[in-house]
Amino acid sequence: MKYSILIFTCIIVSLYYSNITAQVEKDKGIFVEPKKGFYDQILEATKEFNNPPKEKKKEFRVDLSEIDAPKSVDEFTKYWYDDPISQGNSGTCWSFSTTSFFESEVYRQQHIKVKLSEIYTVYWEYVEKAKRFVEERGNSLFEEGSEANAVKRIYKEYGIVPEEDYACMLQGQKFPDHSIMIKEMNDYLNHVKGTNAWDSDEVLRVIKSILKHYLGEPPAQVTVEGKTYTPKEYLTNYLKLNMDDYVDILSYMQKPYWEQAEYEVPDNWWHNADYYNVPLDDFMNALNNAIKNGYTMALGGDVSEPGYDAWHKIAIIPTFDIPSQYIDENAREFRFNNKTTTDDHGIHLVGYTNKNGVIWYLIKDSGSGSRNTGPAGYYFYREDYVKLKMMDFMVHKDAVKDLLSKFKVALNQ
Repeated sequence: MKYSILIFTCIIVSLYYSNITAQVEKDKGIFVEPKKGFYDQILEATKEFNNPPKEKKKEFRVDLSEIDAPKSVDEFTKYWYDDPISQGNSGTCWSFSTTSFFESEVYRQQHIKVKLSEIYTVYWEYVEKAKRFVEERGNSLFEEGSEANAVKRIYKEYGIVPEEDYACMLQGQKFPDHSIMIKEMNDYLNHVKGTNAWDSDEVLRVIKSILKHYLGEPPAQVTVEGKTYTPKEYLTNYLKLNMDDYVDILSYMQKPYWEQAEYEVPDNWWHNADYYNVPLDDFMNALNNAIKNGYTMALGGDVSEPGYDAWHKIAIIPTFDIPSQYIDENAREFRFNNKTTTDDHGIHLVGYTNKNGVIWYLIKDSGSGSRNTGPAGYYFYREDYVKLKMMDFMVHKDAVKDLLSKFKVALNQ
């Protein structure tokens, strides 16, 4: 009897609560954007008090409003080059500028328009830097920068591929961004150095895994016009580029002229000593003769001067620095020696013009400043800027035969 009463009571209670539940409207949850409350005002006020805004100082620059400079790319005699592209947030100007140079060389010699992968070269350059880092027990530079002839060295060792086969940007990226990648690799290599874990195979395995995550794995084969090539075969059989045909011309006084020398800058991390070091007048004559005779060049030098302006797309040496007629090898070496001239950017010289007796150069530039205004990816350099601030250039050896012949005479004396 008691058991029946208990069951009856449970049924009554269940029906009661079911009836109540049926009568109650259920609330719904939604997603809303968080709003700043009064506590956020407290945090902002505290931050402003503890970190008062600093007065922005104006930069001292040359007044370019009166400079008689080219206004358009169309004013220049120029040679074929692929459209300028941005290197994004990466310190790989050396690869972008020199890759562009070799694209122009393919067209000059083969009349084939190609777009090559800048980042394929960057990938293998990092691998080579990691190798050297282990060999030197951490005493070799592992950073983003390098030199134009690094591209030549990587091409000889690993070949090259079209950009479409190795574009190397993560999904959603609009521009290359290597900031996290380079930090991750440096953190790892610092750990290797700190623990004396100098296992070359293991270090390269980890570095390649980091590169693969951010850049992808470089292809072992590519198919072009229905034919399959390895990267080396693509270089030699399709592009028909011979890396031994390219030379680097340097002009600085700390090494003897008419000798091949090491360019002593951090980005020459593997201490290449193949640069042909010549007096400044010979350097400028060779550069001007090359561009006037149809050759483009990969240039390296300094772009941090008061006469260098991204908004006007102009680079000049103002008279308050040094009048043009006084620029000589001593002025050039003085600035390099005291580090006001540094090797901080690589560019591609693709054309020239003579405006009222003054030579201007058309520069293709992958740096962000070249896209601030006007035609994206260009600067106009006046001759005095190149003479004082551009330290070296790479060009086909046929463009500087006279210079190299003098070199050979000097070497034989």
